[in-house]
Amino acid sequence: MENSAEKQCPRSITPEDRARAQLYQLLSSLLSAPPSAELLAGLATVSGDETPVGQASQNLAKLAARTNSTNAEREFNNLFIGLGRGELLPYASYYLTGFLNEKPLADLRTDLMRRGIQANEDVKEPEDHMGTLCEIMAGIITDEFSCDSDLASQKAFFDAHLAKWAELFFTDLEEAQNAVFYAPVGSLGKALMAVEAQAFAIQ
Repeated sequence: MENSAEKQCPRSITPEDRARAQLYQLLSSLLSAPPSAELLAGLATVSGDETPVGQASQNLAKLAARTNSTNAEREFNNLFIGLGRGELLPYASYYLTGFLNEKPLADLRTDLMRRGIQANEDVKEPEDHMGTLCEIMAGIITDEFSCDSDLASQKAFFDAHLAKWAELFFTDLEEAQNAVFYAPVGSLGKALMAVEAQAFAIQ
């Protein structure tokens, strides 16, 4: 995603917000394309703690350590591409209406236009793809776009475009028949969405 205007006064980012954005960006990378050998090697070094996010991170590290890029690409294709379609369709429109390119996509495009966020010309996926939504959320948190990026703005985007379906999608990914490496990706996404929903609920 791109800015349609220059950011004049970027705000300072707390370490907590940077960590949140990094998780969103990781999910975006893993959902948008198969992981490279370099990314798998980096993920294999990740440590965690006893929180749901930390435990999912540890499980992801274990799977990354014994997954090669060829197998990861095969799994990615089975999950998201397939012959005609993959096991999962990671689009807000599909999860919320049962069809692609429906009102949730139109609402998202209206919101992005209002926020001054433009899709990259080389991206062919509709903007309501989960990978794209995670990328946008990361950019809002880190103040990369021309729009407001405070907690109120983050909450508004999350509530409008992620809260109603993201946790369900990541649960489906966690339990998908073709998911091995991607099962803990689903766990990580589900845990992050739950933490975000709880945090935004008290704003």
